[in-house]
Amino acid sequence: MPGSAFLRLTEIANDNYGYVTAAAARDAGVSAVRLGQMGRRGQLERVAQGLYRVPTHPRTALDPYMEAALWPRGGGVLSHATALDLLDLCDVNPAKIHITVPATYRNRRRNTPHTYALHRRDLNPHDVAKHEGIPVVTPYQAILDGIEESLGPALIAQAIDTAKKRGLVSAAQTTELRRRSRRTGRR
Repeated sequence: MPGSAFLRLTEIANDNYGYVTAAAARDAGVSAVRLGQMGRRGQLERVAQGLYRVPTHPRTALDPYMEAALWPRGGGVLSHATALDLLDLCDVNPAKIHITVPATYRNRRRNTPHTYALHRRDLNPHDVAKHEGIPVVTPYQAILDGIEESLGPALIAQAIDTAKKRGLVSAAQTTELRRRSRRTGRR
């Protein structure tokens, strides 16, 4: 029968696609030593340093996105082409999961998985939203990221049109995105 520590972790995991960070566990009163013990017993899967998964939690297609957001010590926000894809704004198919982390984030003692592309930048709180519980930049910011990364004029135009049709960007934002897209296209 699972103990109270496992039940507390399961409650956290239920809101995070089965994932628990070491920091969230600590906040729930579960020590790093206890996490290690639970991992060795098979109660938890160690995904990465400071990131665990409850193996009995059902997997979904969105799991890799939540894992990516939690991987940088819980401070990641999906961005760039990944956000455009996740928000279904254009037909982009990113090769990596793009994660924006705070500018001060340092990746100590671990290598960045080859499936992730890290972008260091401090985001304003109004530039971050949730998509099915996963932190992701807003549609406006996702399109700006795509423009800055030179995603391609057809994909950017599609993203702008889709966001406008779905009411995800204002008329002023649409005008600004089109202006920036044209300016970038001339370079």
